[in-house]
Amino acid sequence: MSSKGLAGIVAGKTAVGEVTQTSLRYRGYGIDDLCANCSFDEVAYLLLHGELPNEREVTDFRKRVFEAMVTPDHVKAAMARMPKETPPMDVLRSVASLLGHYDPEAQDNSHEANLRKSERLLGQLTAATGYWSHLVNGVDEIKPEAGKSHGANLLSLILGKPGSELAGRVVDGTLIIYAEHEFNASTFTARTIASTLADMHSAVSGAIGALKGPLHGGANEAAMYQFLDIGKVDNVEKWFDDLQAHNKANPDNKKLIMGFGHRVYKNGDHRASIVRDWSLELAKETGQGHWIDMADKLQALMLERKNIHPNTDYPAAHAYYQMGIPIPFYTPIFVCSRVTGWCAHIIEQYQDNRIIRPTSEYNGPAERKVTPIAKR
Repeated sequence: MSSKGLAGIVAGKTAVGEVTQTSLRYRGYGIDDLCANCSFDEVAYLLLHGELPNEREVTDFRKRVFEAMVTPDHVKAAMARMPKETPPMDVLRSVASLLGHYDPEAQDNSHEANLRKSERLLGQLTAATGYWSHLVNGVDEIKPEAGKSHGANLLSLILGKPGSELAGRVVDGTLIIYAEHEFNASTFTARTIASTLADMHSAVSGAIGALKGPLHGGANEAAMYQFLDIGKVDNVEKWFDDLQAHNKANPDNKKLIMGFGHRVYKNGDHRASIVRDWSLELAKETGQGHWIDMADKLQALMLERKNIHPNTDYPAAHAYYQMGIPIPFYTPIFVCSRVTGWCAHIIEQYQDNRIIRPTSEYNGPAERKVTPIAKR
């Protein structure tokens, strides 16, 4: 029996993350607990190595990732030749592939080599995101600082200057939030590629391509463009009503309200409330609370009239905007986080592999015979 979008189909087993209607756990640890008590470095270590690190282990891990937080010169040269209007997600997809050409362990699928490649990719994709911001946004090209969190360094690289201490903590927190989410579209893509025993860089490149879409990672960017389109709090209800009228008049060309709904979290994405609280803290620093007021009003309308809750991308949009992060870089931040989850799943797939090859339910024409071309 087929299921559109594989909804409700159990496609495999994993020990990396668990998603239920009311919870999200990384290797058994609840997301609220991790956000309250861990840095992203600790969570990245947990996903890749299986257990939370002690102080020595996380110090060594940070050192390895920090040393990898550079863009190789040959990759920089290739990026510099890319059209400046290229979407950042397309750039990162290409960069992930390019990095594989120059990684001495690219074709080594041993567990130890894959752990090393995972840590390098975590640093390299962060550095490449910052370098692309330098190329297209004209910000200074700066170096990461060894004493900063991964999130604070990522923010600095994108902005070309240090962000506030609070902003750095919020970005680090969102990296925890975005790091893993079971068999989502991009992770399943990565596992499918890995199941053929293709290399890790190929699997990560494919995952980035899947994450680009507005129905997956790109929803955070779409949500912010939506807030900008609304403009101010007083416009929310009219904007909502106009959109509903458009959809009624154009059933084949409906416009979605981005940042709402989730395949699993039918009663609300609890990650969204965590990020909203962080955005509220930022608003005290930035004075941009109107974005949250606007978002809350639209959220109330969606709940009242559609009974649909927001997902994580919804508050992440106004949190990132308050920090001055260019909107096209929202989903690349997602990449810089989710690469840890992807790599953990890729490694898990290799360890107990069978090629992923589902069957389909055919709904085309019945069997027929070919008419020779002269008689057609």
